[in-house]
Amino acid sequence: MRQEFGKAMRLAVLAGLAAAALACPAPGRADPLLDEAVQFTGTIAFLGAGAPGFVIGAVRGADSAFAGFGEIADGTGTAPTADTLFRIGSISKVFCGATLASLVADGTIGLNDRVADRIGWEVAIPEKDGRPIRVVDLATHASGLRREAASSQGPAGDPFSTNTRAAEQAGLADPLLFAPGTGVLYSNYAFDLLGATLAATAGKPYATLLGERVLAPAGMQDTRFGLAAGDEARLMRGHFFDGSEMSVVPTPETIECAGGLYTTAHDLIRWMRWHLDRAPAADSEMRRIDHAAWLWRDGMDPVSGVDDGGADMSAMGLGWVILAADGNRPLLLTKSGGLQGTFSFMALAPTRGVGVFAAMSAFNVAGFDAMVQAVDELATSLAPR
Repeated sequence: MRQEFGKAMRLAVLAGLAAAALACPAPGRADPLLDEAVQFTGTIAFLGAGAPGFVIGAVRGADSAFAGFGEIADGTGTAPTADTLFRIGSISKVFCGATLASLVADGTIGLNDRVADRIGWEVAIPEKDGRPIRVVDLATHASGLRREAASSQGPAGDPFSTNTRAAEQAGLADPLLFAPGTGVLYSNYAFDLLGATLAATAGKPYATLLGERVLAPAGMQDTRFGLAAGDEARLMRGHFFDGSEMSVVPTPETIECAGGLYTTAHDLIRWMRWHLDRAPAADSEMRRIDHAAWLWRDGMDPVSGVDDGGADMSAMGLGWVILAADGNRPLLLTKSGGLQGTFSFMALAPTRGVGVFAAMSAFNVAGFDAMVQAVDELATSLAPR
């Protein structure tokens, strides 16, 4: 009797949450089966996330679906919609990787180019064991640089303000932790330098490059580094580990390649559809470069900080953590993000035309694991056999 009562209560809770979840039209064709899968997966993930707000979206071929749960800010009672803004943290890195791929595709820069020849700084770029840092080493976390450039703690209202170009240049005096291209160590610092390298090579700010080469072609009109007037009213506010709501803080130019983008579910669905488009197009060469595995795990030493996508990394792409196909799971390009109280995760299966993302408005490690598992399992279940 107790077991049956517990089962009935669980079903009632799930039904209530599913009824309360907000489904919104998403770019692309609607599919009731996809809607059902996203709603159910989102309900379970929201229960496991322990976050005030949760959003999830998926693309399969021409079809797309979205669901939002909870509230966007404490006490508002306003459920997230597909136009709710949220920060994606380090998922910004794969946008930077796409920008790099675009520049490689048109011959503006080469993946094997030495950073010292491209960044335009009057400081020495370190080498180790006769191996220089190449552009591809920055994009695959194989540079040997530390995770962060050494800098003092910024004020609460502007915590990233001390990550300046001067601090990044000063950090280059430190010896590399391993020879470039021989190991993998997750590094925000490396992507800070990648953003500076792309800007110097193209002769325009990184944010301008991103807009011209990635955001505009994908139709992403609601993705940016700073909030516009009125945006805070539709922002999903993040929460710290203790449950307190975190403040909205600026994104300095120095960290734009590594993290800081604001976006919406509508825009991420557009982004996934653009990435998964296999028809001949002007951007097809850029996508081929962006989806490739540029550094395989086998033989790398060390490998650290890249195994948070539900399985061990098989290879590194341009910001992407690539998981090899395993059983029913297709090959996945994955990326996680965490910034100002929001965790996010994305998985693309380019060979199957499937993409899934989710974001939760709290720093909760167990909740993050539940979200990652939900995204991976949904991507696998949607992949054609």
